Amino acid sequence: MKNVGEAPQEELAAGTRFEQKWDHSTRDRVARSILDHGPSTVADLAARLGLTQAAVRRHLDTLVSDRVVEAREKRVYGARTRGRPAKVFALTDCGRDAFDQSYDTLAADALRWIERTAGGGAAGDAAVAAFARDRMETQAEPYRRAVDAAAPEERTEALAKALSADGYAATARSAPAPQRGEQLCQHHCPVAHVAEQYPQLCEAETEVFSRLLGTHVQRLATIAHGDGVCTTFIPRNDSTPGATARHDGPARGPAPAPPAHGTTQTTTPTASASTAGRNPA
Repeated sequence: MKNVGEAPQEELAAGTRFEQKWDHSTRDRVARSILDHGPSTVADLAARLGLTQAAVRRHLDTLVSDRVVEAREKRVYGARTRGRPAKVFALTDCGRDAFDQSYDTLAADALRWIERTAGGGAAGDAAVAAFARDRMETQAEPYRRAVDAAAPEERTEALAKALSADGYAATARSAPAPQRGEQLCQHHCPVAHVAEQYPQLCEAETEVFSRLLGTHVQRLATIAHGDGVCTTFIPRNDSTPGATARHDGPARGPAPAPPAHGTTQTTTPTASASTAGRNPA
């Protein structure tokens, strides 16, 4: 029997969720106010947002802990007055990156200009593809060093770690049986929104993976195409140390690639790096 005055657990949980949501919303307002008005004191923020200074300090403590804002001494112009200098709070680089700065729009506009300047159509597509390949070649230099330094059987893992250092949150895993190979999974794509319009970015990336790993690779899924993970299948080379030779009888052509991790999409065995960003619907 529930005691009189005792709130049901569901109500308590709902209340907690509401408080957390309210705190997060107010914290965003604090950060946005600093973005809009520049470095601000607690008193400035409290006045602008209609909050108590104690509430502002509580939200600032969390934002500082999350490295979204940092405390600085307020710059004084002219003669310094007596007493401790006022403290102001400013956004960090990480905090600024959390706000939409239209980088995706800028990148898409630049590619659209390249496409249009080249004359559109096939010529425009080729110009964008040339840009994508050049960009990827420059970006891939640290990936190349990491792969070259790894043992042959560890190259996919080395590539995944190098991609993760660049913000792609990549992992390497064995492909589902009976396929012989690995799946390179990128759980984040910094250019996904632009690649939706220009799949040449995905294609150039896949071509570079193929050259770095010294084998044909097959792109199974992309975040830009609407999949949860960018997944690339890397077949195992039986000449790699530790690989077991296969004796499956007469050659039957390439085996179909395994299903991508994190997607139910299927692909055909004829997919190649040249169609890496254009997954079959």
